[in-house]
Amino acid sequence: MKAILGRKVGMTQIFNEDGEAIPVTVIEAGPCYVTQVNTLERDGYEAVQLGFEEVKPQRLSGGEKGHLTRNQLPALRHLREFRMRKDEEIEEGQRFLVDVFEVGERVDVVGVSKGRGFAGVMKRHGFGGGPITHGQSDRQRAPGSIGACAYPGRV
Repeated sequence: MKAILGRKVGMTQIFNEDGEAIPVTVIEAGPCYVTQVNTLERDGYEAVQLGFEEVKPQRLSGGEKGHLTRNQLPALRHLREFRMRKDEEIEEGQRFLVDVFEVGERVDVVGVSKGRGFAGVMKRHGFGGGPITHGQSDRQRAPGSIGACAYPGRV
């Protein structure tokens, strides 16, 4: 099984042979622990549950702590399930590192965007805002006019 959990650390750049800067995302991946193996006989489907990012035990609920201490695993913040093929042999308590992947191998990455709450139009859509001077007291971050009135008549 080639799956691992990770966390975005930030962005940087690398340079290719032509000197072009290529933006890259830095991800802290692993170590991940197998916290549960679901079988076809017991659960009705084949999957493996991985845990990532060690935390203090007080940050987990009692049920999560019991689930992890069953296999003598550390307190883990994130638990996710991955489907697996029938020919794979994986045991609970096993540890996965980044070395399951090889250099140059293509991977699928799934992520969740940061929530920004109820954002205004400057943050949400990149609007420029109004003038700060010329008598404007409370219109700096307001949208102002956002479309034509007659043609094309839509935003």
